[in-house]
Amino acid sequence: MSNDAYAVAAIVAVLLPTLYFLIASPTFLLAKFEDPVVTWLLRGLFSVHFRLICIGSFIGAVAFVIAARPIFALCPVVIGGMAIAMRRWLLRNMDAQLSARAAGDGQAIGRLHALHWRAMAYNATQFAAILAITPFVFATPG
Repeated sequence: MSNDAYAVAAIVAVLLPTLYFLIASPTFLLAKFEDPVVTWLLRGLFSVHFRLICIGSFIGAVAFVIAARPIFALCPVVIGGMAIAMRRWLLRNMDAQLSARAAGDGQAIGRLHALHWRAMAYNATQFAAILAITPFVFATPG
């Protein structure tokens, strides 16, 4: 396999989970967050998404190193590190809002929607950043 093929594999490894979430998460905009099953599914989607980003980032970093592009291996490492932090932050805040909803806080549903929008915006930004650096991966020096 050529170095370019490994570089493509690296980009796909990071891009694929991001693209999946980009497609799957907007469907929850149509759902009622008053329903515990809906929020349980949404929480699960977030949890799995960020884990997949970490796995894809690890695979991407290794593939970039194999492709002799070690500088670009830093990008998936940063994305993976941010995914770990974002997962922790998002799930903690989501759990707090789910507890508030269960306690009868009428504003908790709105805060859950805001968290959902933030996660979608974060993912869209990440997707755009990956696409933006892709041409530089394959640029010839000189």
